Amino acid sequence: MKVSLVLASAYGMRGDVRAMLNLATALSERHEVEVVSVRRQKEKPFFPIGAKVAMRSVVDARPGVRHLLPRGQMRTEMALWRMLRGLRADVVITARPGIGVQVARHAPRETLKIAREWGRPAVPGPVQRLYPRLDAVVTATESAQEEWVRLLGGGLDVHSVPDALPGGPWPRSRMDNRIVAAGGRWVSVKAYDRLIRAFAIVADKRPDWRLRLYGGGPEERRLRSLVGELDLHNHVYFMGVTPDLAGEFAKASIVANPSRSEDLGMTVLEAMGCGVPVVAFEGARGPREFVATGYNGVLVPESESEAQHFAGALLALIDDERRRRSLAAGALDTAVRHSAEEVAEQWEKLLSDLR
Repeated sequence: MKVSLVLASAYGMRGDVRAMLNLATALSERHEVEVVSVRRQKEKPFFPIGAKVAMRSVVDARPGVRHLLPRGQMRTEMALWRMLRGLRADVVITARPGIGVQVARHAPRETLKIAREWGRPAVPGPVQRLYPRLDAVVTATESAQEEWVRLLGGGLDVHSVPDALPGGPWPRSRMDNRIVAAGGRWVSVKAYDRLIRAFAIVADKRPDWRLRLYGGGPEERRLRSLVGELDLHNHVYFMGVTPDLAGEFAKASIVANPSRSEDLGMTVLEAMGCGVPVVAFEGARGPREFVATGYNGVLVPESESEAQHFAGALLALIDDERRRRSLAAGALDTAVRHSAEEVAEQWEKLLSDLR
């Protein structure tokens, strides 16, 4: 079976990109798999991808590359239309509503067409109008599945298959380093500012613990300024961007996820794959799907005293090594259900049923 996965860009540092590349790698063990990147901005993807996965791009936007068509959105749409009309695949899986709409319009009728979705589309009109031409929507969580069922009003089958973690072996935390870690894009919705404020409380009571922040983004200058304002230079460290976030999480004893709203939860799963409990706010859907207080981490209620409550959850784990290790065991058990092999088998069964 030939499977094509179409992404807006396979070269970015996003949770949905990570999830789709993991899926491509898992499926490539038994199928012919290609990843089609609508835009290519770099030489190599930020995240690793299996050697058996073929890669191609619709528009090569790397500096210095010449283009036959004029630049801009028109060029991209025309190139995408041509690619989809000539697609030779048994299955095509898209990663964003904008691409799903184009696949619904232009992909060959005989190709099985699936939209992979995590959250509700920002502009639902085109989705509601054109997605019934697809064969299915597949969400990563049950709550997203319920949203899409309501959105499409029964006009299309909606299934749920979890995201896959990369294949093992995974690094394992020894749970003895006095480190709290967090990772992802430094954008306002990820709310690293409130994690830093919470850690100021932690550092005051447990000055031997450190916070390591992995990633990058437009919020970096503001976050660094906040660290200086709170005099946390010796407690909070900006570690930069890394494609091996799991390897860094394995050096920590707690992973924090301070996201304010919707979050894919890939960093949560990666932390659990390393056997590290996660502390997160319960308002963010991604963490809420995976974190169970008392089993593999702690969910902190949203409140006006969010920094104090989050700091309290961190301190409770810092001061109780036995509880940390118990939650770490639950985290590992959760991660098993998201193994590449397990998720690939679920996808294979779904594709077989749909065909």
